[in-house]
Amino acid sequence: MESDAKTVSEFLTEIPEKRKQACTTLRNLCRETLIGYEECMDYKMPSYKRNNAVEVAFNSQKNHICLYILIHDVMSSNQNLIKGLNHGKGCIRYSNPDKIDFALIKKLLTETYISKSKPC
Repeated sequence: MESDAKTVSEFLTEIPEKRKQACTTLRNLCRETLIGYEECMDYKMPSYKRNNAVEVAFNSQKNHICLYILIHDVMSSNQNLIKGLNHGKGCIRYSNPDKIDFALIKKLLTETYISKSKPC
């Protein structure tokens, strides 16, 4: 979903009710894990920047919630954990908000925070 929201809080009011809790939890995990990152609306979705570069983002798409982990090293080093999930090079897609593995997401966010690599 492309959003014209100016803030993440505003974005969360626009998404379908069945996805609000999952997206709010994603936001909270990002805010508590990505210390020092700027929370913003880049690419018309909630994004988290370090050194003016987006490293993490999420969005409510038509058929899924998508989490973008843009540090390639983090995604590639966790291939065994994301195996079986609907994912691409830098994203994980969840069609059912109730089946999101927030422990896995916390791990990916923590590794992103620790990483010295640049986003792809």
